[in-house]
Amino acid sequence: MADESEMKLDLLPEDCIVQILSFTSPRDACQLSLVSTMVRDAAASDLLWEKFLPSDYREIISRSLQLAIANFASKKELFLKLFTPLLIDGGSKSFSIDRKSSKKCYMLSTRELSITWSTNPLYWCWKPLLHSRFPEGVELIMVCWLEIKGKMNTGMLSPRTTYGAYLIVNLAGRAFGLDSLPSEVSVKVGDHESKGIVSLRREYANNRKQELEMVLMRHRVETLRSRVDRGGGQERSLRERDDGWMEIELGEFYSDGVNDQEVTMCLREVKGEHLKGGLIVEGIELRPK
Repeated sequence: MADESEMKLDLLPEDCIVQILSFTSPRDACQLSLVSTMVRDAAASDLLWEKFLPSDYREIISRSLQLAIANFASKKELFLKLFTPLLIDGGSKSFSIDRKSSKKCYMLSTRELSITWSTNPLYWCWKPLLHSRFPEGVELIMVCWLEIKGKMNTGMLSPRTTYGAYLIVNLAGRAFGLDSLPSEVSVKVGDHESKGIVSLRREYANNRKQELEMVLMRHRVETLRSRVDRGGGQERSLRERDDGWMEIELGEFYSDGVNDQEVTMCLREVKGEHLKGGLIVEGIELRPK
């Protein structure tokens, strides 16, 4: 029966097989390439992988200074290359393709963000960061007003896709005051706004010293927490990433591919009136959920 199906497939023109495979995913196309020689050839064709690539991939690549991306033997090879973040727009953004969904991913560097007082060297320090994809990032020296915002147009993203926005950070060893009061996070697109709160605290195994510190701070922290407007949002936490960074989910939104709208993403803690420092910021990432 399998041999009969293979013979029928081999009777189809390659462009027909390509059209059929284009309704699957890149992963499915690679698996189906084992069915027959004809399907294998169709699954490797530039015509198929042109369909899997973002429609504006040429324009995106033209914005990169990484010359190696222009050298590829096939569209499939280019697709696989784009799993690795590609620096674009002078290194202020990165672009990649999500391995699971094949949708677009972007990351805005700190130079693309609006960070209150970031131009003042008394408050923020700009410098190269270890393991960062960008030429530089920024470390918080000390402020009482912490506010980080980013913006992007939904027209740059994949259509009919729910996206999450994530602030990518690390905590310096000298970090202080960041978890005295939860930070408010939000993502707004048009009339839709996703809200939440997050405690900027690295999770360690409990020990006696930390337990005592938590008891001593509990009254003050709970007093401060009562001043935060949660807006019905959920409480979130820092999550470790495989690349050595941590991320905070700011919120989510839907890109319909029809209406180009501005997405505003924000983390802020401005109610505590206490000093805080040691937050290292790489950027804001937008990726499919």
